[in-house]
Amino acid sequence: MRRLILAVVFTFVEPGFSNGQTYLYSYEGLILHGLQDKGLAKAGVKLNCEVEISGLSQNYYSLKIQSPQLEEYNGIWPRDPFTRSSKLTQTIASCLTQLFKFEYNAGWVGNVYAPEDIPVMCVNLVRGILNMLQITIKKSQNVYDLQEAGIGGVCHTRYIIQEDRKSNRVIVSKTKDFNNCQDKVVKNIGMAYIRPCKEKIIKGTAAFSYKMKYTDAGALIIKAMSQQVYQISPFSEPAGVAVMEARQELTLNDIRSSQASTPEIQLQNYGSLGYHFARELLQMPIHLIQMKNPESQIVEILKQVIPHNQQEFNREAPAKFLELIQLCRMVTPKNLESLWKQFADKPQYRRWLLSAICAAGTTETFMFLAQKIRNEDISYLESALTIALAFHLSKVDDHTLQTVADLVTSFQIQRSPMLRKLTYLAYGSMVNRYCSVSPSCPNKFLQPLHDIAAEATRKKHEDDMALALKAIGNAGEPASIKHILKFLPMFSPAAMAFPVRIYIDAVLSLRKTARKDPAKVQEILLQIFVDHSLSPTVRMMACVVLFETKPALPLVTAMANALLKESNLQVASFTYSHMKALTISRIPQLYNVSAACNIAIKLLSPKLDRLSYRYSKVIHVGGYYSEYRAGAIGRVYLMNSPSSMLPSAIIMKVRGYYANTATDFVEVALQSQGLTDLIKKQNIPFAEYDTYKKLKALGKTLLGWKELPPENPLVSVYVKVFGHELTFADVNRELIQQTALTEASDRHTLVKKMINPIQGGIAGQWTLPILAGEVRHIVPTCVGLPLEVSLYSTHLIHASVNVDVKMSPSLSGNFKPRQLFETSVQLRADINTSLYTHTVAMMGINTQYFQSGLEFHANLRANVPLKFDARINMNDKSSKFETTPCHQETELVTARYSIYAISRNVEERTSAKRSSVLPEEAASDVSDEDFRIWHIVGKILYLSCFGLMQQRTASDIMSEKYSYGSEEEFRQRIGGRSYAKVFCTKLPSLDCQTCLKLQLQDSAFLSDTYLHRLVGQHEVKLVLKPVCTGPVIDKIQLEIQAGSRVASKIIQLVSPKSEEDDDDSTPDDVVQTKLKKILGIESAANRSERQHLKKQSDKKEKTKIAEIRPDSATKYQSSSSSSSSSSSSSVSDKYRNKDTKDKTWSPREESSNSKSCSSSEENHPGNREQQGERDKPVRSCSHSSDSEHARQQVTHSDSFMSTLIIFLIVITSLCALCYHKSRNYIKFLGDSKPPVLAVILHTIRKDRKLAGFQLVLYTDLHSTRPRIQVFVSNFTESSRWKVCADASIVNFYEAAGYLKWGQDCQDYKIAGKVVTGQFADYPATQIKLEWSKVPSRVKIAARWLSTFVPGVAYMLGLSQKEQNNPSRQATVVVALTSPRTCDVVLKLPSLTIYDRAISLPLPVPLEPHISTSELQYSAWNFFTKIPSSVIENLKGHCSVFQNTIRTFNEVEFNYSMPANCYHVLAQDCSPELKFLVMMKKVEESADLKAINIKLASHEIDMYPSNGLIQLRINGVQTRAENLPYTSNSDAYILISAEREGLSVKAPDYGIDKLYYDGLSLKIQVGFWMTGKTCGICGKYDGESKQKFQMPSGYVAKDAISFAHSWILSEEPCAGACKLQRKLIKIEEPVGFEKVASKCYSVEPVLRCVKGCLATRTAPVFVGFHCVPADSTLSFDEELIRLHQKSEDLENPVDAHTNCSCEELQCTT
Repeated sequence: MRRLILAVVFTFVEPGFSNGQTYLYSYEGLILHGLQDKGLAKAGVKLNCEVEISGLSQNYYSLKIQSPQLEEYNGIWPRDPFTRSSKLTQTIASCLTQLFKFEYNAGWVGNVYAPEDIPVMCVNLVRGILNMLQITIKKSQNVYDLQEAGIGGVCHTRYIIQEDRKSNRVIVSKTKDFNNCQDKVVKNIGMAYIRPCKEKIIKGTAAFSYKMKYTDAGALIIKAMSQQVYQISPFSEPAGVAVMEARQELTLNDIRSSQASTPEIQLQNYGSLGYHFARELLQMPIHLIQMKNPESQIVEILKQVIPHNQQEFNREAPAKFLELIQLCRMVTPKNLESLWKQFADKPQYRRWLLSAICAAGTTETFMFLAQKIRNEDISYLESALTIALAFHLSKVDDHTLQTVADLVTSFQIQRSPMLRKLTYLAYGSMVNRYCSVSPSCPNKFLQPLHDIAAEATRKKHEDDMALALKAIGNAGEPASIKHILKFLPMFSPAAMAFPVRIYIDAVLSLRKTARKDPAKVQEILLQIFVDHSLSPTVRMMACVVLFETKPALPLVTAMANALLKESNLQVASFTYSHMKALTISRIPQLYNVSAACNIAIKLLSPKLDRLSYRYSKVIHVGGYYSEYRAGAIGRVYLMNSPSSMLPSAIIMKVRGYYANTATDFVEVALQSQGLTDLIKKQNIPFAEYDTYKKLKALGKTLLGWKELPPENPLVSVYVKVFGHELTFADVNRELIQQTALTEASDRHTLVKKMINPIQGGIAGQWTLPILAGEVRHIVPTCVGLPLEVSLYSTHLIHASVNVDVKMSPSLSGNFKPRQLFETSVQLRADINTSLYTHTVAMMGINTQYFQSGLEFHANLRANVPLKFDARINMNDKSSKFETTPCHQETELVTARYSIYAISRNVEERTSAKRSSVLPEEAASDVSDEDFRIWHIVGKILYLSCFGLMQQRTASDIMSEKYSYGSEEEFRQRIGGRSYAKVFCTKLPSLDCQTCLKLQLQDSAFLSDTYLHRLVGQHEVKLVLKPVCTGPVIDKIQLEIQAGSRVASKIIQLVSPKSEEDDDDSTPDDVVQTKLKKILGIESAANRSERQHLKKQSDKKEKTKIAEIRPDSATKYQSSSSSSSSSSSSSVSDKYRNKDTKDKTWSPREESSNSKSCSSSEENHPGNREQQGERDKPVRSCSHSSDSEHARQQVTHSDSFMSTLIIFLIVITSLCALCYHKSRNYIKFLGDSKPPVLAVILHTIRKDRKLAGFQLVLYTDLHSTRPRIQVFVSNFTESSRWKVCADASIVNFYEAAGYLKWGQDCQDYKIAGKVVTGQFADYPATQIKLEWSKVPSRVKIAARWLSTFVPGVAYMLGLSQKEQNNPSRQATVVVALTSPRTCDVVLKLPSLTIYDRAISLPLPVPLEPHISTSELQYSAWNFFTKIPSSVIENLKGHCSVFQNTIRTFNEVEFNYSMPANCYHVLAQDCSPELKFLVMMKKVEESADLKAINIKLASHEIDMYPSNGLIQLRINGVQTRAENLPYTSNSDAYILISAEREGLSVKAPDYGIDKLYYDGLSLKIQVGFWMTGKTCGICGKYDGESKQKFQMPSGYVAKDAISFAHSWILSEEPCAGACKLQRKLIKIEEPVGFEKVASKCYSVEPVLRCVKGCLATRTAPVFVGFHCVPADSTLSFDEELIRLHQKSEDLENPVDAHTNCSCEELQCTT
């Protein structure tokens, strides 16, 4: 068998034609576009013709097409027929019937030849025919794969060859995979800023079938058939696809003998079989324009869209704008010049023309714009917009790049800094687009960017450095890497002098380069990331770019490993949060990075996740929806600086994903440095003070100390769109100071320039068309026609303004700005703003002669008309606005979209065919049909015959017996595809209503996919309509009144009314009632009435809000509430330490119940059902309301007991009365306070009756119980609708409020309460919402929102459980478990959500475990004290108490100071050297300290003496009675007595407050001193891992070494301190690395001065540097450079801390 198959294969020969014969074929090519479902509209074309192939010479053949017929299809497939287009056939035949020649050898088609001026489209149609002749035969195989050339490129092809020996026939089958091409013919336009991925939404394949027979010339093709399918799946669903299907059939009809002859006409070589793109690249697929005279056509369109009296824009304007762009792509430079001269002096025409030319994007339009900029024919703003838009959108080639390179160096651009920036950035983007389609980028185009970088480096010009790096970053070429490295200090020593912002720009410039050479960029960035000498911000930027390169697991693990040794918490926190954000990402492109981070993050400590927002973070928000194949993420990179409380950089970025492509939509960044210096006073001459000079001198005694480098205040902002930086701006110190120092007269002049034009009125119209997007993907079909999938979007913004302004009194030319607040302004305004968005998506054939396919149209129109009169009186604090009511229907927002099958041809443009893809007669799904009973129809006919239909129609009978629901439900069932609904909200008082109209029609009944839901017609409208409800309304007025005249504007007085208002009894009446009740003299009427009220109250639904656990302060309560409370307390104590969700809430309000009533509620459903109502509590009262029983009690009881009971009741009643009066409760603030604001919206009607709404605001903010009340009422005569809102702070632990609305505010109510108390012994706050009744719409919305709560809780990592909580109550409890963590419990009616130890963004300065008795009003005022306490807590605090020191960074350690030696406790280490605080231990006492403060020209000494704190200022003793002391210098200094000590306040110097009492010292510095302090108190930068930083900048090994490094040495004989720091040597020989060595300490150690002996020592660890023992270097020679040497070993050493100086010799 195997031999037989091989024999068959080897006898097969290649296909071919004989030179002496002519072969006549019939050809048919068909293309259809549409959905794959039956019954929907499709569009397509069909070409029928006769093909004649004749041999010319060896391997050359001629091809002639005869009788071509082109037919169009637009209708329901396959029901409707094709339509012949005779005019279009004639046009196409004129080129198709010409002579063609092609090369053909062994089944391979070579070059194609055609007449010189023939349209390329006709050549491509011939290629489609020749493509069927392309066959690759392998004689040794009958099944094989290969990459075969064809009309669509070189693509993967599979062959199957079968031979029928009986009929002498061979059948060849081949299939092509157009998604697996070695060299695919494709054209993408507008996708330069989209990063593609492997998965495609457009997939294509083709199948060919050949029947051949053997002849003398080879195998002859007698029939060839092909079928090609392109499937577009916008969503992730197999059935939701749009399909392009192409079919070809070539059948041999006849063979004739002929003689070979050379064609007489000259034929041009049009290249190989591959498809060639032609004018379809310029032709938009959404309209077909016959180019007769483009210039006159442009003029005609401009006159259509810009009428002279333009009140509102033409609805066809967006589509016309696309036509205008199309025409601008066809015009010549001469035409453009002519158009510009015609419309340059007409602003509206000029704006439209300039926008269209910018959007055209051709080489000719670009050269035109560049010339206009060079000649300054357009304004500065127009030039900026042209560079920012047109340069980024234009076609890029050698000419355009050279033009921009020349433009950059032109005088017109160089003299304008902003235009220069824009042009360089645009040039970088153009280079990127040019080089993205080529394997290498020519150096000549990168050279201008490299030149500016080199020039900026040579001149050390920071602005040009930043510009060069940003432009190089836009280009993103690997060839620029070596130029970028020159700006980074670890690669170029010269870059050490550059500022940090240049390093940041250099790192960011590598982002695009990483797309082409990720390995090289990752290597560079990793070195930057691990370099601790760089600024934390630079390293965090490197982290951002590293993760954008999608690193693999080894690199991510290396970063995590580096974090294990990271000493900078800013970098550690940022990297950890970035990794954590990536672990939760569900974006397919980030799966590998997400998995790598998920593994690497397990190496790190979770403590990094609990750091506050003082440390850098990455905030990630986003998601991916696989069913839509779409997603988006938003990230905020928050980079904080150790040297500032303000962020050093904030980057906000939004990236979109669709079908595995990624696009960076927008990125905005704000970088800052040195801004805190702008907060303080700027005019203090610190350098002239003695403190500055003394600190300079003292600094020399501290080894390695140097002041911090100065920071130039700078704010830098940049904006990126689609990954390309469009512009950036820098605000430096000079600009800030220039703005701040602007004279008041200059500011007044600016105000006058703004006010003067306004007085004359404002009138004008402004229209701006924008091409928002143009994305096109074009591939050839096997027929030879291009298949295009494209998207176009245009925006049209229109504004018409006419404002007349009158001021009284009118302002003169030299008015003063304060006169503005004394004038009355009258406005008459007519403003109309509109936005129109037009989006078209197309899939189909697009040629210069015809178009056919599917079009998706989406339109959005928003219109906001404003016409009003206004009067604003500044003196009276009043304003009035007046407008006319709506007299006609106005569409505010309209959105509609639909899908059509379209057919257009250039010969019959007016008769273009457009059919809805979903026709009206589309068949519905059989499962949606309803079964109908015939006898009902008979009954209807019977009633009709007897005339009974006059009374009851057939529809009445149908709706009565067989109702199918509402109208929209009925319409939805008919075909299962339509829906219509109108939602209206009426405002009868204003005679208008707002309606939302929905009309939806889709094809989801055919297949329930997202694509089928889009197919059809959808429309949404928001309409404002008039409603005639009574007399005609002339005007609508809105009045706003504040100040003292509010009461005069109130039309209707509204006061709160509650359920208790029905009972008008006074406290005296209550006492009398109770006495009557005890004495049994209650009337029967009152008794029956009370029984009735009791029954009603028992029926009210009540729920237990929280379980009350009494505190120790509330254990003595009335005897009537004993057992229940005790049991509750015991239960609570028993479960106090359980999980957070089971902990109990304890308010601090003491119980004062006056009657013995207890409530209990069971959570078991069974018990609630027995009660009759689910949430009704079981309630029992110890007193009896039955008067007869009371009378028996009085009669049969002991008289003493009766008297006692009466006495107790009277006392209780009097207490209640006293309590009532002591509260001084005023229900309505209007009884004691005037209103502060009134807002009245009312109408002026013909009948002079009032109708409208009124809002009145009352406040009482300065009482012991602050309160606000708001009342909204409808003062129409027939309406009692009102809204009442009340909020108040009841006492120091409770705030309450409510919102009631409805008839007299009685229909609906929501009450809220905020209470502070305890939750499991932690201070906590409880927020509670209760609602008795709410509208049904609110309930529906709440239910809908509640469905998202579990998912959101899960995403946030919160625990949850289903629980039957009170049905009309929501409670949240927040308990502070530490200053930075809290527990949260949220109880909803059916769900409880809880979590523990949630990190707080800011520390709350409250200590946990505070008992109720300790919480006093002054210390626990949550509502007023917390904000200020939080702010104070954020400031730097350093304290010293006895031997305990707590630094600014909250690091605490113990240290025993050597006596008489000053330590630098806190110092300003900025270049200004503003203050110094020193401390020493007094020799007489181990606990007492003395301090010395240096501020400006003041030297302040504080020390204890004789049990008192003594003060000496500049050496002069200051007595306590002379305090407070205030300085008379440039800055404020206050010294005053406070408690047991003294305090110093010098905020201008950085010391907010210093307190000293001899035993303790507390220092508080301002925000702007962050990162600028040094000393034992630390650097105030939040870096706790670098807590022991010595003057040299190195980190000490222990606290003692750290404190010793800040001791100020003195001359041995001049001062009391006898300790000095010295470098020491290990005396014994040391074996280091198996070599005898001598070792010296790299840091000095405390030693007693010469002549003194150590009496006390402290062990410290010291690092040593070792050299060979035979080294000639002496110890003295090494002293200077030892701190620069490496540390070879570490040894413990005894440091001297106390000295005896009996042998010290001092000369007099």
